[in-house]
Amino acid sequence: MLPPRIVRRLVLAPLVIVMTVFMVVTLPLWLVVAAAAALRLPPQRRSARFVWFAVVWLTLESAVLVACAWLWVAGGARRQEHHYALIKWFLEKVYTTAVHIFQLRVDIEEPDPVEREGGPAKPIIVLSRHAGPGDSFLLIHHLLERYGRQPRIVMKAALQYDPSLDVVINRLPNAFVPRKSGQTLVIEEIRRLAATMSGSDALVIFPEGGNFTPRRRQKAITRLEEKGLRAEAERARGMDHLLPPRPNGAIAAIEACPSADVVFVAHTGLDDLVTLHDIWRYLPIRAHITAKWWRVPAASVPRDREERIRWLYDHWERIDEWITAQRMAARPG
Repeated sequence: MLPPRIVRRLVLAPLVIVMTVFMVVTLPLWLVVAAAAALRLPPQRRSARFVWFAVVWLTLESAVLVACAWLWVAGGARRQEHHYALIKWFLEKVYTTAVHIFQLRVDIEEPDPVEREGGPAKPIIVLSRHAGPGDSFLLIHHLLERYGRQPRIVMKAALQYDPSLDVVINRLPNAFVPRKSGQTLVIEEIRRLAATMSGSDALVIFPEGGNFTPRRRQKAITRLEEKGLRAEAERARGMDHLLPPRPNGAIAAIEACPSADVVFVAHTGLDDLVTLHDIWRYLPIRAHITAKWWRVPAASVPRDREERIRWLYDHWERIDEWITAQRMAARPG
């Protein structure tokens, strides 16, 4: 059960700062331990990379918490632009660190921002594949950095255990939902966030509801069959890399903000790195992520619910085919 907000502020937030100071002071010791561990865990220097990244991450977390405390004292806790700038700064530093430490490379094929097309800025609904722990960070970073958007997202309440995320995100138009809250609350929050979007906003939704695993895929197909949705179940069987999309969230967002364009996001590269154990054991020396974005104008989005469901599956099949092509191209020879 998530602790009350006052406990999180008075206990978890200071704890992060204490941990940061401890890690920085004892960094030489951790590097020695990492060097010893590297002798038994190929590839070499993997442990040291994680130590450096952990120290940088904690330092950035502490900096964000200090900045949030200063904004609160200075009366700027309700100034959204300051907090979006803070998120942008944090993600940019994390991204730069990942580039240097893990030799991260991200290649994105995308449409031009709407501002470059000469028309007025419009809100967008982003429907993204969900795979691996870093996809949300990279997606939000790109929306802020390249598109100048202010992202909105519905997240699991447990993410509030991260103090900096807890403080910043709760000061912005986002939503945290308990794990067992059910689809009704999630849909309500999506509708609430979408209904108040302006031309600078972007609502981010992961229609799969979780990371892909073969077991989850089979359970999702079985669930569709039990509901009598045989056409959707058959289409889900044809997708090798994705869970079938749950349409209610996307449809709720489109209904609440019919003027919004829809952006689909496909990506691959670190798909198998889901748990901390996966990241520790299998993170490659050079991390490479490829992504593709495409935009559907609001006028081209189907109006009928059943047509929207088929349309959503059409694009999900397109993402699945793209992932297959990327993996085939990445194979040696």
